[in-house]
Amino acid sequence: MASNKRAKLNVGVIGLGRLGKVYLRDLAARIPETTVAAVADIDRALAAGLAEEFGVPNSYGSAEELIADPRVDAVVIVSPTHAHRDNVIAAAESKKPTFCEKPPALSLAECAAMSSAVAKTGTFFQMGFMRRFDPGYAAAKEKIARGVIGRPVVFKSSSRDPFRPSLEYANPASSGGIMVDMGIHDFDLARWFMGDVDTIAATGAVLAYPEMASIGDIDNAIAMLEFADGRLGIIDLTRNGVYGYDIVTELLGDAGTLRIGYLRETPILTMTKNHVAHDTVPYFMERFERAYTLQLRNFAENVLHDRPPAVKLEDGVEALRTALAATAAHRTRQRVKVSGIH
Repeated sequence: MASNKRAKLNVGVIGLGRLGKVYLRDLAARIPETTVAAVADIDRALAAGLAEEFGVPNSYGSAEELIADPRVDAVVIVSPTHAHRDNVIAAAESKKPTFCEKPPALSLAECAAMSSAVAKTGTFFQMGFMRRFDPGYAAAKEKIARGVIGRPVVFKSSSRDPFRPSLEYANPASSGGIMVDMGIHDFDLARWFMGDVDTIAATGAVLAYPEMASIGDIDNAIAMLEFADGRLGIIDLTRNGVYGYDIVTELLGDAGTLRIGYLRETPILTMTKNHVAHDTVPYFMERFERAYTLQLRNFAENVLHDRPPAVKLEDGVEALRTALAATAAHRTRQRVKVSGIH
């Protein structure tokens, strides 16, 4: 697509759930390079209402209708994961540049079909992993490239949700389970910072919410990683970080350490006799608000200026493969070779 100073990308947004609404707001009001030409959701009334609210000229009840709209130059997919395969293939066949929220799919077979469609048509595709665009994580990547901490030898990442999601959402049949739904960000960061994971061991249990057992998932998990070059990593996931949304990543190098993350949201401490307190980050929308906007703007700029995608479909596939390996390691209580997951 030709580049010019005032170029705008006419985007269609598929999926208007909690995150889809945030993406719609950013694309319509916060990103100067984009205009929202259409929205789509299986709840047609929801799509029509949000189109009116954000001044979007067209709304649809299906992804297919939106993709077929000639006024839509590019597609942003925020539909449920089980719909990603069909949405991505349809967008690829239309040759419209596509952004898709993580995870790419629930199975590697679905990913293979998506990859085939993207490769066959040569369609621009960018995967959504917003943590890579968070200023803290981006700064850490740059510092590692400059050798600030020497060679990173241990990767540690902790993701703690303040409460469990609904059982309907958490059901592994639709979410992929805790390793895929929640851990895929950590597995992606592990690969981004350290390279491919060779083997993985994992354990987990239902420790806080007994009802999780009814859907066949767990609420706490720990994964131990060995990277292809022998370096080490550990990831812990919990649904019961009741004090707030706590995301911390640490990279231990042979000449220093980087720690990424924060817990206090508002820069104020309340100090009274024998008591010091501060607030906490409530949830992922607040912690990564800027990262979501930055990754969508990056997508639009890449399309408008003929730049390669910052995050490829392959990155999503390999993060999913690692998450599925962790799931298998937990299930079998055996160390699993990541490359053996197909």
